Amino acid sequence: MFDFDTLLQQILNGLVLGSVYALIALGYTMVYGILQLINFAHGEVLMMGAMVAAWLVPKLLAAGVPAPLALAIAVAAAIPVCVLLSVAIERVAYRPLRNAPRLAPLITAIGMSIVLQTVAMMIWKPNPIVFPDLLPTDPVPIFGAILAPKQILILVVAATMMAGLLLLVHSTRLGRAMRATAENPRIASLMGVDANGVIAATFAVGAALAAVAGVLVALNYNIAHFAMGFIPGLKAFTAAVLGGIGNITGAMLGGLLLGIIESLGAGYIGDLTGGFLGSHYQDIFAFAVLILVLLFRPSGIMGERVADRA
Repeated sequence: MFDFDTLLQQILNGLVLGSVYALIALGYTMVYGILQLINFAHGEVLMMGAMVAAWLVPKLLAAGVPAPLALAIAVAAAIPVCVLLSVAIERVAYRPLRNAPRLAPLITAIGMSIVLQTVAMMIWKPNPIVFPDLLPTDPVPIFGAILAPKQILILVVAATMMAGLLLLVHSTRLGRAMRATAENPRIASLMGVDANGVIAATFAVGAALAAVAGVLVALNYNIAHFAMGFIPGLKAFTAAVLGGIGNITGAMLGGLLLGIIESLGAGYIGDLTGGFLGSHYQDIFAFAVLILVLLFRPSGIMGERVADRA
């Protein structure tokens, strides 16, 4: 029997999940829009942000810092760490291979992902770190459904950051430089645009979004560990492909849609399969969507603006 409250609950859960996917997917799509590169180390940048926050929060709480302020300080600490890490990856691992065959930077990105996981495991050990609840846990009723305060925070922060990114890209000098470099980096350089600086700035902006997403993921699930960025990174890549990789608005839409699809699938797969599959099979929906999009609409929902490299 149809239950509107259950449907609304799954949609809200999907929006929370999709908001995180969208924040991560923006890093993939911005880098691809400029360099035509899939930065598979992006999920590990998210993980580093979460690990820094998870390491710092207990120390702040032990020092008597109020929980909401501790969360804000942890985010403020995670962002520069992730930005510096991402810019360093671009400078050391990707820039020397900018004119190499596309397979070379792709393999390098996968290698960087493994290296960052190993470094994180060496620094923070393999065991997961508990991320404490820093917000009230009393659920907030919303038209028959409920959301935890931390889920509402995720929605608000994600919406604010996505709106800020659109403002940055479409209304600032850096945004115009990004769009010009994505269109044609050589012509942009002839017009006085510092292409290397714009590319580094693109990695930095994507890393800042990933850092916030990493802290939000750790806050939502109350845990952080060295491999936590791998699956969200793959799903965010799926979201970017779904929306149209290289398209910022498409990445946002793709992330939200993927979150809703995954949440609805997890909520109803048991009923649809007579109990044969449970909610723990929810990951199959993301990758099924990736396969279907690549088969039937590889340009994504909103298409892809391919830069003229001639």
